[in-house]
Order: sequence, then structure tokens, then C-alpha cells
Amino acid sequence: MAEVTRFAPSPTGWLHLGHAYAALFAQEAAGQGGRFLIRIEDIDGTRARPEYEEAIYEDLAWLGLKWETPVRRQSDHFDDYRAALKKLEALGVLYPCFCTRREIQEEIARAGNAPQGPDGPLYPRTCRGRDAAERNARITAGEAYALRLDVSKAMRLVSHDLAWTDRERGRFKIQPDVFGDVVLARKDTPASYHLAVVVDDALQGITLVTRGEDLLEATHLHRLLQELLGLPVPEWHHHRLINDDAGKRLAKRDDARSLRSLRAAGWTPERVKEAIR
Repeated sequence: MAEVTRFAPSPTGWLHLGHAYAALFAQEAAGQGGRFLIRIEDIDGTRARPEYEEAIYEDLAWLGLKWETPVRRQSDHFDDYRAALKKLEALGVLYPCFCTRREIQEEIARAGNAPQGPDGPLYPRTCRGRDAAERNARITAGEAYALRLDVSKAMRLVSHDLAWTDRERGRFKIQPDVFGDVVLARKDTPASYHLAVVVDDALQGITLVTRGEDLLEATHLHRLLQELLGLPVPEWHHHRLINDDAGKRLAKRDDARSLRSLRAAGWTPERVKEAIR
């Protein structure tokens, strides 16, 4: 079956064996006559580097992958994310959060037994109850803030029977509150990963999202955002992760497993494919 798939790395380090597996998996999942796309997720301008982006193309070409051009770069499409935020704002499901990371940590510590999500303790919703006058005064004063999704309010606007399908694991009923009231944008970044990936996949016509199983839980939130924004719903396939010898997931800081280092050590594309099979 022909699909539209994508591999979407961030240019914040060198690609490693785990990236090679994900890219090859996505290309194969496109099927005969399908389309395989590359997307550069460089929305974090403080960490993205041009040399890493160039290395991504070089490494993928070395592996034998081919993709459509031009490649979508998130930093070229901030207006798309702002438009999505405006739609969510019109629905009344966003609120400004003025808490610093330190203040959030202190509030969680005071609470004692804070609810836990996939990424750790959930935001205690400190700013959700602030009245409009206080919010407007603080924004007018130039105070920094993030935009959070009011998950409870969002869930009241959609059907509680919303679901999504993983090709390997089957059908899931959405449980987006697993992440709490997540940040969807900050003053210096017009979209979080969660918002940008949903908008990008829709605009690029992705029909099958392939990615690591570490993002399985995030799909609950992404399905909710798709419904709120009126976007098409793809299917997903969350594949296994490639781990190091100690059983830990590979990270970009592990230069010994980077494709760049392996190439320098004389590895061939065939040896890489054998190592991740």
C-alpha cells in the first residue's frame, strides 16, 4: 500500500544508528509508489546548527535514501504555527502561563505527591485560574509567558470517543491528559514540538506517521490537537528503539555510535543496516 511517510530529525547533533533505523523504516513504510519526505525540525533556534543539517543530508544519502525536495524546514514556516495558535485561542483552550521552570519545580515540591506524566511531574496548573485582568496586566507589562493548552476545556469540545490507530498495537482511545496542560508556544518559539508536528504532518499530507515507541504517549495529545484544529488524521506506527550495549536508548551525545564516526571507522551502509536489523 502506498503511503506518505516522513523522517523528521532535529539538526542539534550528529545522526546515530537509531536515526538510521527510523529513516530506513519510514522509507520502507512508504511502500511501492509511496512518497518519503524529510523534514528538518529546527524550531529550536538556540540548538539547531547548519552543519548538523548538512550532515543529515549527507548521512542519509550515504545510506542510499532518496527523498523529495524541497525539504520542509520548520523555521521557514512560523506563520503556519501562529495560524494554528489563533484557531486554538479562538476556541478558548489556551491560557498564558507566567511560571518559570524554577517556580514550577518549587510548586511541585510543595505539593509533595504531584501527578506524574511520561516526562515527569505534571505542571500544577498554577496559572490556569488567573483572571483575565491579571493576565492582561502582566502581558501588557511585558512579562514573559508561555501558552498552555487547557486540556480539560479542550476535552469538553470534542467527542470522548476519539481514538487513533497504531499499525502494530491497534486502536487507542485518547487520553491526552497524560501530559497535563502542556506548553504549545513560548515568547521566543512560536510552537512546541507537539503543535508543530501536528501542523507539519497535515500540511505535508502525511498518511502514516512512523516514529519511535518513546513517542507513543504523545500521540494521545496529537490526536486531540488534530481534532481541535480540524486536521486530517493519519495512522501511526511506533517502532522499536535502537539501544546501546547497556540497553539505554542511543543519544546524540554518544558520538561513538554516530553515523559520522562509523563512516570514518570504515563502516559501510550494509554494515549499518545489518547492525540495526
